[in-house]
Amino acid sequence: MTTTLLRTADELHARVRHGRRAVVMTMGALHEGHATLIRTARRAVGPDGEVVVTVFVNPLQFGAGEDLDRYPRTLEADLKLAEQAGADAVFAPSVEEVYPGGEPQVRVTAGPMGERLEGASRPGHFDGMLTVVAKLLHLTRPDLALYGQKDAQQLALIRRMVRDLNFGVEIVGVPTVREDDGLALSSRNRYLSPRERRTALALSRALFAGLDRHAAQEALRARAREVPATHARAEALDALGESRAAADAHAVATSAPGGATAVRAAARLVLDEAARLDPPLELDYLALVDPSDFTEIGDDHTGEAVLAVAARVGATRLIDNVPLTFGAAS
Repeated sequence: MTTTLLRTADELHARVRHGRRAVVMTMGALHEGHATLIRTARRAVGPDGEVVVTVFVNPLQFGAGEDLDRYPRTLEADLKLAEQAGADAVFAPSVEEVYPGGEPQVRVTAGPMGERLEGASRPGHFDGMLTVVAKLLHLTRPDLALYGQKDAQQLALIRRMVRDLNFGVEIVGVPTVREDDGLALSSRNRYLSPRERRTALALSRALFAGLDRHAAQEALRARAREVPATHARAEALDALGESRAAADAHAVATSAPGGATAVRAAARLVLDEAARLDPPLELDYLALVDPSDFTEIGDDHTGEAVLAVAARVGATRLIDNVPLTFGAAS
């Protein structure tokens, strides 16, 4: 398969379509995380469908002092990776092609969710992101669009925009791809020096610590629910020699049904230690949120949640997250 490079919307619209079209939106500097998105898209549309990868560094989503000018632009390498992963076409328009009249006066507004976490740290970022996503969805006209779960808040906002504004496209989230040491793949990882990279590993370690704490709590709650808190339960546990452990499990189940506080604390401990490294990790936020609106959850929360972190190491800002599911308390 030879991947076609397209520079204009007219070139893209002139293509004869067969089957379903999937789009993978990127800002270039493609890596294995992007390749995973492309391969997932290929499987989703099958051999008769079409996979289009967009490569566009969107100036609207970079704030003052951010890395727009130094953001890596590696189109030749991007084409090669896209082709190897199974893309039919790469749509790499110019800024003038996407914004022919200059910066658009009418934009998509992210609303309250866009003002939290990443939105609070990067004012206007999500408005710019949603505006270009809306434009690229119109320009590429896909049946489905795939985005990485590493950018969890971005994915949630795109889903909300598509639902609220009646876009006729299916949005697919693809799990985060990590390097062997646990660091989430990102185009910005290349900015890290070896020492900075060692510090940056604290992001994923903190998330995994929270994930481990969550798993332990869920296991304790499940164990406590196996036998009702009655005299018969106590006798049964005594017979097994497990009364103390089961009592502890029951205490966890009844006193902290959601365990959000403990999950945050486990992650925070790792981040606090990383703040004392050389170079230090400078924490922006650690949050455990409801993925429907990205508000912080309480200890009574049940259902899905996202444990998210953002931090700066040297001049590089990194984000990461893991999904969690809190079981219903008995």
